Amino acid sequence: MIEPIHNEWEGWLQRWFIPLLIPAILINAGGLLIPILEPDGSLYATIAKTIARTGDFINLRVDGRDWLDKPHFPFWMAAISMRLFGANAFAYKFPALLFWAAGAWYTWKLAFSLYGKPVAQLATLIYVSAAHLVISNNDVRAEPYLTGLIIGSVYHFYKASRVRPGWHLVAGAFLAGCACMTKGPFVLITIAAGFVLDWIWGREWGQFTNIRWLIALVLVALFTIPEIWCLYVQFDMHPEKLVFGRTGVSGIRFFFWDSQFGRFFNTGPIKGNGDLFFYFHTLLWAFLPWSLLLYAAVVYKCRRSIGAFSHRTVPGDMICLGGALVSFLVFSLSRFQLPHYLNILFPFFAILTAGYLYGVRRKVTQKVLRISQDIINLLMPVLLLALCWWAFSGHAPVVMAGVVLATLTAFLLFRGKMLPPAIARSWWMAMLVYAFINFIFYPAILRYQAGTQAGDFVGRMPPPLPPEGKAYLLQEAPVDYSFEFDCPLPVERVTMDSLAAISDTGKTLVFAPSAFADSLAGRGMRAYPLAEFANFHISQLTGEFLNTATRQTVLTTWALMWVTRSK
Repeated sequence: MIEPIHNEWEGWLQRWFIPLLIPAILINAGGLLIPILEPDGSLYATIAKTIARTGDFINLRVDGRDWLDKPHFPFWMAAISMRLFGANAFAYKFPALLFWAAGAWYTWKLAFSLYGKPVAQLATLIYVSAAHLVISNNDVRAEPYLTGLIIGSVYHFYKASRVRPGWHLVAGAFLAGCACMTKGPFVLITIAAGFVLDWIWGREWGQFTNIRWLIALVLVALFTIPEIWCLYVQFDMHPEKLVFGRTGVSGIRFFFWDSQFGRFFNTGPIKGNGDLFFYFHTLLWAFLPWSLLLYAAVVYKCRRSIGAFSHRTVPGDMICLGGALVSFLVFSLSRFQLPHYLNILFPFFAILTAGYLYGVRRKVTQKVLRISQDIINLLMPVLLLALCWWAFSGHAPVVMAGVVLATLTAFLLFRGKMLPPAIARSWWMAMLVYAFINFIFYPAILRYQAGTQAGDFVGRMPPPLPPEGKAYLLQEAPVDYSFEFDCPLPVERVTMDSLAAISDTGKTLVFAPSAFADSLAGRGMRAYPLAEFANFHISQLTGEFLNTATRQTVLTTWALMWVTRSK
């Protein structure tokens, strides 16, 4: 006989799963319509654009120089997309969205295999509505790719561990190899950790000596060969190249050590300054609106697992907890920490949270969870109203009225004192926030990303275009990859002294801070502004910028200029 709470969940999910899933997918896809954010997104998009334009899929280059930081796989995917759809924001973000969607599919598949359909449905809804996954579908880096690849690999390896390995072993190894070519071999810790803990808890000692896992490791190595070959051709064959300010840099060593363990031990060329509790408080906002539920789920799962250590557990039950906790510990101990690193754990978090919610039986616990979620459900629109009033003074009343109406709709549509309606209200409030961010907030503030605006301006410029058919950035000026990506003309970064020689042949099109006009004049050139653009570092928002009363004080001005030699 199915218990009442399970009846409640199953009936509710049967009614609401698809109606909630489709809007979440559409809102996540809304990031496709938004320009690419500076600096990392525009940098990576520019690298992919160069690959698509030149057809060189081996060498990663920035500003005409060899670039060694990230592996090739995401750039390959984006470059292929750009060859199909053109060099634009949609083409850059679209393959990442597909891998994110694959992550949702594999979250469903793994949860279904381990815990059944209701948990799989809940886990999928949590996955598609977790805050930082939605943000990463807008500000695309490597994480959407990694998220889909890692959970996909874990699913196939789980199936390979329970049945004849067959194609599941090959599929798991292929996805793991692609994950290595996205972030490096460190990802194998996240893929393998859950299995190791699960086999220990389940006393499956034979798994540690099973030849299928040696075969899997060999296959992963084979599938990673394209990355190793590219690094060898670009760097190891050319020790004379200057990388990280020195020669003799091995791309293969960087891939296997410096980019991963070097960052962990803070001994590589790229260093950080870690905080042991950084990810504990990062999760509070990154996994909204499910973060408090996740903390409760992890504590409950740990207590239950410790109690079950004396007898055999259900095979696979520790995979999500092991993968999540071991990776979380590694990230926390690392000296190089960024919020989006956690994204690859979100499928595990979603399954843990869904399993916990579905298994809650005590009425008191259900009430506490419902109240805590409704507090979050009220705080989110209140904070949204404050942001509207603060950042959109001119249109604030209209936007605020929409927020209030949407909030009331949630509490009217999803009524009831059971846990499922409270979860539905959380989903609704999350979608309200994400829709605001994707369709109102970012389109408004990206007017202050000067490189994007200038690139669009060049695309609309009537003839005559620059005689040499290029636009120029100044090496002495701050880096601006958004202009390089969004400008339809080839863009070259030059020194002001080099520009003087180029300007001898006629007028040149230059994009730089307006203040550089005086510096150019001091070198015998004259700058004629075509258009000026207000600029702010959008990916690092501050209170002064968000506040309409102080925004003008933190803006800088960039200009598109015709530059010629002084007569």
